[in-house]
Amino acid sequence: MKNAELVTFGGSGLDRAAELRSDAERLQQAQGDTKARCVLLWRGKLLVQGEALDQLVRLPMSHPVIQNGPGGIISAPIFLGLEEGRAPIFAFDISGWAAEGQDLTGLDTFVDRSEQQHPDLPMGTAFAELRRIMTRLSTRDAELAATAKAVIGWHKTHKFCAQCGAPSQIAQAGWQRSCPSCGAQHFPRTDPVVIMLITHGDAVLMGRSPGWPEGMYSLLAGFVEPGETLEAAVRREVMEEAGVPVGVVSYLSSQPWPFPSSLMFGCAGEALSRDIKIDPVEIEDALWVTKTEMMQAFAGDHPKLLPARKGAIAHFLLRNWLADTLD
Repeated sequence: MKNAELVTFGGSGLDRAAELRSDAERLQQAQGDTKARCVLLWRGKLLVQGEALDQLVRLPMSHPVIQNGPGGIISAPIFLGLEEGRAPIFAFDISGWAAEGQDLTGLDTFVDRSEQQHPDLPMGTAFAELRRIMTRLSTRDAELAATAKAVIGWHKTHKFCAQCGAPSQIAQAGWQRSCPSCGAQHFPRTDPVVIMLITHGDAVLMGRSPGWPEGMYSLLAGFVEPGETLEAAVRREVMEEAGVPVGVVSYLSSQPWPFPSSLMFGCAGEALSRDIKIDPVEIEDALWVTKTEMMQAFAGDHPKLLPARKGAIAHFLLRNWLADTLD
């Protein structure tokens, strides 16, 4: 589709330099490079700066918090790649910091608006939740943030070997875990998810999950099952959630979604009926929304409907549907 790589978290062209991950000598040189920088995470939040918290902070590798600070999910920085000028860029987690005296009230909310300032980090920097700031980041900062959050999140949930249950160890500059007991090797996983722009005439099918803020609707979505094509997943998920049969399905665009580790495949589908029969276990509500109504929602003038969250692929697909730039 037109503008397919303009979706949030995509298209910065980062050189991941995967050939360095298994080269211990070159990795050590990269960490000692005076141009090398590191992004920090704390409990899944990124260290950012700027009046609008719109810039990912890049600390020198020699910073005391990286060298001697409280550890976290990983024991060593993860190599993310090379930026312009062949500058190495890493990511490190300091979730071991207790954040005493900081505002922790938002950590379990739908959108965490709290910020935490580490006393040993530069003034004007703060840890902020990525969902909240993702649309403010540059394309490169967004890709680095999504990559770091997803890989470190994977380490958090994969500390033990899935084959024998023994503790596993970080390898390949953070892109692998190896089991010293049975020799198994484990790699970061990305879960494929289809998200569907299902249309019938000038209307699009929208749904909402229980617990979402009042008025929030989005495109239907669901995980791809083993042995299933994207097209089959689209038809199955729409039928399961809304009882609507779907005919022709086509691919539009994708988005890395590090919440915690998905790749969203944006697809278009043509509904064969407008009859809706929701599964209350899957979703709370579903409805057909015309282009006129969706334009009202995007303008903030719809009496019931809020637009999909900015930065999410649902918002991107709906905006292009309204602008007739899907092809």
